[in-house]
Amino acid sequence: HVTLQGRLTRDPEVKQTQSGVSLCNMTVAWSERYGEVERKCFLPCQAWRGTADFIGKYFAKGSQIIVEGSLETNEWTDNEGNNKSMLRMTIDKAHFCGKKEDNAGAAAMDELKRDMGGKFVEEDDSEPPPF
Repeated sequence: HVTLQGRLTRDPEVKQTQSGVSLCNMTVAWSERYGEVERKCFLPCQAWRGTADFIGKYFAKGSQIIVEGSLETNEWTDNEGNNKSMLRMTIDKAHFCGKKEDNAGAAAMDELKRDMGGKFVEEDDSEPPPF
């Protein structure tokens, strides 16, 4: 099980299988800088069903996102007989992060609140917790 925080490199692509199941493909990118050296990673990801619909509806290119799921290595042989492999994450859960303005924006949060019929409450983190 892994948890990653990054940004989407392009708009999520949501498709339906022949049986009507939602599938979302995207790439999550992040980087770390140590002085003059920057390490970058671009990870192909996929999500299914409700998670796919959620990501497709509320996230766009450049959005910050936190994703939870598992990593899988896909292996195949290309037309010339070369063995190939690719690491991909299957997302189980996705979360908003960063400033509202940096994601799909405050409009997406407002839409989520409307969709949940008032059951969504933002926490006030200006005061420390009572414990």
